[in-house]
Amino acid sequence: MTLKLSKDLSDALHANGSNGLEVVDPDSNRIYFVVDAEIHRQAMEALRRQQDREAIALGIAEMEAGEGTSVDEAFEGIRANLSLPQRKQ
Repeated sequence: MTLKLSKDLSDALHANGSNGLEVVDPDSNRIYFVVDAEIHRQAMEALRRQQDREAIALGIAEMEAGEGTSVDEAFEGIRANLSLPQRKQ
């Protein structure tokens, strides 16, 4: 759903420049930020990349500590979940 800003909100957003606009929901007192869609997309992409790096670092640390699942065990689990025949040894 896409809504149009009221004239007052639009004027406030333009006056605030590229900093976005902080708005409060009067029913819940929750605070929201109105920002340009491209800035939001870039921020979400940066967050995803950071989360990916953290997950990779955690996986490497677990591997170095001897934790986790071996590749063979992982593929056995995948085959079992997909009801595929198990690999012949």
